Amino acid sequence: MKIIYVLALLISLQMSSVGAETLPANQPDKEMFIAHLLGEMTLEEKVGQLTMSYDTEHAKKPELFRLISAGQTGAIIGTLSRAAGRELQDVAVQHTRLKIPLFFGFDVIHGYRTIFPIDLGLAASWDVDAIATSARIAAQEASADGVDMTFAPMVDISRDPRWGRVAESFGEDTYLVSRIAEVVVSAFQGPLPIASDRIMACVKHFALYGAVEGGRDYNSVDMSPVQMYQNYLPPFQAAFGAGADSVMIALNSINGVPATSNVWLLQEVLRREWRFNGMTLGDFGGISQLVDHGVAANRREASGEAIRAGLDMSLGDPFYGVELEGLVKSGETSQTQIDNAVRNVLATKYDMGLFDDPYRRLGRASEDPSEIDAESRLHRSQARDVARKTLVLLKNKDKLLPLKKHGTIALIGPLAKNPVDMLGSWSARGVASQVVTVYDGLATALGNQGSLLYAQGANVTDSTEVIDYLGDALVIDPRPETAMIDEAVKAAAQADVVVAVLGESKGMSGEAASRTSLDLPGRQSQLLTALKATGKPLVLVLMNGRPLSVGAEQDQADAVLETWFSGTEGGNAIADVLFGDYNPSGKLPITFPRSVGQIPSYYNHLNTGRPFVPGHSRTFSSLYYDQLDGPLYPFGYGLSYTDFSLSDVTLSTTALSRDGALDASVRVKNTGQRDGATVVQLYIQQVLGSISRPVKELKGFQKIRLKAGEEKTVHFTVDEDSLKFYNAELKYVAEPGAFNLQIGLDSQYVKQRSFQLL
Repeated sequence: MKIIYVLALLISLQMSSVGAETLPANQPDKEMFIAHLLGEMTLEEKVGQLTMSYDTEHAKKPELFRLISAGQTGAIIGTLSRAAGRELQDVAVQHTRLKIPLFFGFDVIHGYRTIFPIDLGLAASWDVDAIATSARIAAQEASADGVDMTFAPMVDISRDPRWGRVAESFGEDTYLVSRIAEVVVSAFQGPLPIASDRIMACVKHFALYGAVEGGRDYNSVDMSPVQMYQNYLPPFQAAFGAGADSVMIALNSINGVPATSNVWLLQEVLRREWRFNGMTLGDFGGISQLVDHGVAANRREASGEAIRAGLDMSLGDPFYGVELEGLVKSGETSQTQIDNAVRNVLATKYDMGLFDDPYRRLGRASEDPSEIDAESRLHRSQARDVARKTLVLLKNKDKLLPLKKHGTIALIGPLAKNPVDMLGSWSARGVASQVVTVYDGLATALGNQGSLLYAQGANVTDSTEVIDYLGDALVIDPRPETAMIDEAVKAAAQADVVVAVLGESKGMSGEAASRTSLDLPGRQSQLLTALKATGKPLVLVLMNGRPLSVGAEQDQADAVLETWFSGTEGGNAIADVLFGDYNPSGKLPITFPRSVGQIPSYYNHLNTGRPFVPGHSRTFSSLYYDQLDGPLYPFGYGLSYTDFSLSDVTLSTTALSRDGALDASVRVKNTGQRDGATVVQLYIQQVLGSISRPVKELKGFQKIRLKAGEEKTVHFTVDEDSLKFYNAELKYVAEPGAFNLQIGLDSQYVKQRSFQLL
């Protein structure tokens, strides 16, 4: 009982003078507490803390009870209720020698009960306050169900839309993703130790997962160090700077070495160079997969390589629990390596506030909600407001949009009336029956003022391979496709305007959902052609988790609205925009290529020795001769129901000193007839450098709202840090010389001025 008394005394002392939620994370009592607890632990107990076990709706309850009571697990993933979590925590704190609490992890990605737009959609808002709102509400809802940690945000830079997990990313740009990473981490967890209504962020996937070859999930990555440091690693640094104290290690290899056992990545970069002192968590089955990578012969070798590299906790993988004790006893793994890992796990639990109260987020049975999926537990108004800020207007010929709330609208498409697909991938505890579909949203908005006709028109796919792969994730109408298209055409013929909701099902984007094509799947394009032939005004509403190559469809449609997978209130948000109750303001966080053959296609590419210059000869230029150059829609692009004009750029100086700052400004005017918001974007190009530099790089943005006729001066500050990059020696430097400063409403059409860094 001695250790229990000492622990209780320490806790009492540290909590009596300072509230747990305001206790500094680096205060001496924390270090003393963990050091003392570590000193009391046996090797078996230490090893037990390094495993996160998997629970599917409490299906493995007897086995979990056995593992916990034997001290063979330190955390649980997958428990879906407070009551289930309390049962497991009871075992840990009442029936183990040291009573070390468990923590509970869950994938809270873009909402928990209230589902917000997928991350790619959230990034399209370019609205950090809206993104913070979504993460803050997700943390409140998840913590109320006993979740301590989320495996988010995902900050992988994504430049290949064939990769399914681009849906879970914030896009292609390092600066934008870094800004969002900071915001999401702060909104999820706040300062350490985290409050009871917050959850700990576990940033993922470290590192380079978004650059897998061919966009094929779990594939390998081969990349130069300059590319890593310049583009793919900064979002992780930003997340750590915002307080993220846990990181999930990627499954991919990096230049031949799996991240799970990569000493350079986990020790040299993460621990020594960045001085990260939080917990590293393996991705699901990552240790066992070292055998599949071909760098470990068996689970014993895999466990040794992972722990020596610095992987603290395994997830869904029993190898640590089976092998680590033997590795220490044989001398193949040191006690110090085990202690370092356990120390990080215990510190994470301390920062979650679990040593103060193991039931901090599990609560008491008397406080449990009477109905776990109760409507009252949702945050509908916030979800609707955030969702409509993420929608991107891509085309609006002759100002077809916004629609009038009268007459007859034909709503066509396999995604128009499907609540499941509105949720998108990783939809946590979202309930399909609580989702507002596009049909629901339009019907409510129209009320008795107009008529709404509906026809499915096509299945989302007609591929037997895709249907077999996705299984129950798809709802397939067994009717012949021709009959479905004929039905849709008849509905369109009776309407004043046609709204076609086309794209992907949610299962077509996300983990293990890589595609070789970016075309609309199935016969959806054929359906759109048939609808166009009716001669009726045609609105294309896209629902998808990645950029799609919809050039032909764009040509047929009079208006195009990108809606991503927009969540619980998606239908109302889409109706708000289609009918003009909300003026769209979203901007693309990722380039839309004309075809899959252009991939990778991103705005901040390097120049070449033979760049293509529009208006000049195409011969011997860097381009594809069988397709127009440039993207279908560029990064940062998005239209509005009003128009905005930019003045020429004004610079406070054209000679920037190393210790000085430059003010760049433009006058932005709303020249249209409606109030609206837009995103003013700052790009910088280094004209000459020691290595080839990008044609432009995002360095700032501001989302502003202007009334019709209103104008405002927008200022950006540029200093030496704004111009730094990693050179060939991986030194972070700003080189003197000429720079072009560009300000625009997307990455392509900008106003430019030049200046010199002295």
